[in-house]
Amino acid sequence: MRKKIQIGQLRVGMFIDEVVGSWLNNPFWKSAVMLTDANQLAQLRTSPIKEVWIDVSKGLDVDDDVHVIDGVEFTAGPAQAIDEPVVTQASAIALPTVSLQEEVARAGRICDKAKGAMKTMFQDVRMGKAIDAEHCLPIVDDITQSVQRNPGAIVSLARLKTSDDYTYMHSVAVCALMVALSQQLKLSADDTREAGLAGLLHDLGKSAMPIEVLNKPGKLTEAEFTIMKSHPEAGHRMLMEGRGVGPIPMDVCLHHHEKINGLGYPHGLKGDEISLFAKMGAVCDVYDAITSNRPYKSGWDPAESILRMAQWGREGHFDERILQAFIRSIGIYPTGSLVKLKSGRLGVVVEQGPQSLLAPLVKVFFSTKSNQRIVPELLNLGLPSCSDQIVSRESPAVWNFPDLDELWVS
Repeated sequence: MRKKIQIGQLRVGMFIDEVVGSWLNNPFWKSAVMLTDANQLAQLRTSPIKEVWIDVSKGLDVDDDVHVIDGVEFTAGPAQAIDEPVVTQASAIALPTVSLQEEVARAGRICDKAKGAMKTMFQDVRMGKAIDAEHCLPIVDDITQSVQRNPGAIVSLARLKTSDDYTYMHSVAVCALMVALSQQLKLSADDTREAGLAGLLHDLGKSAMPIEVLNKPGKLTEAEFTIMKSHPEAGHRMLMEGRGVGPIPMDVCLHHHEKINGLGYPHGLKGDEISLFAKMGAVCDVYDAITSNRPYKSGWDPAESILRMAQWGREGHFDERILQAFIRSIGIYPTGSLVKLKSGRLGVVVEQGPQSLLAPLVKVFFSTKSNQRIVPELLNLGLPSCSDQIVSRESPAVWNFPDLDELWVS
């Protein structure tokens, strides 16, 4: 039986019966070929060929749950479930109850309030005051409720931080990401709350770092990096001296820079020596860090960041199951990602689709064929009536759209 599939769905073991398009674009000397190695895949993906016919009677069938983007495999089934939950003691994850547009304004107010609270907390700690977890829990509860209404709103808004408020908003963002990931992993309400609190407090030790090192607008020297690597232990000491902080936030604070391959710090833990929550903290911390603007570099596009993290995951930076669950919680093309569609239009992802991570809601606003702006239009790529689909992620820096964030927020 023959099936027409996208190049991104090809994998080793499939039998290509025919390529769609000119034979001049076919990298192989014959039209029918069995894919036996990754080099053949690479040849096809760098060619102009976009679709092929495969014969599933002679090779592997397409796996609807696996999608390859730039050589990296993602599990791309329903966005609100994972095939093999790490933890299963809670009920099913609830779908968003309001649209992203409905939640944006409310999430914005929560972000502003939380940023002010975190700024005060860091100042108090610098003056020697002890942490009281009771003061943090209302912030965690507000963020959790926003995530439950629509995770894309507060997670994406918290990413839009300036370099001046990075330290405070990073804590807010990681809290929201930890809550969203907890819900994806089906953690209990109590564990989700503790994970959110851990995200809020994970970088508290940075309050003890020299300001000139913390805010240095450039690459740190080896000596300065050694100083910065002490912040997990400094934060852990602060939490030990505080009140009402449980073992989960303490563990995440101390171990969110550990890596599965043992090359992290401060203790060089590896594999299962690292707790579930510290593994979660590592993923959430890195995602927000690389998508945020810093004094010395601009943040990466959300979709590019996910791709790079998937590559790092292969190198042993992250727990693969936790990383895949994280990707499911925010999307292969997270809110704010710039994408190109089969129609030749460019659009910004405004919300994740309920059916597939590959079919989000996209606001198209530019035609690459006419090279000009078009009237913005919202497309639900998951609807059967929609014939368009994402063919590539695009770099905002290359296209230079200064209003990209305003497009998905509005």
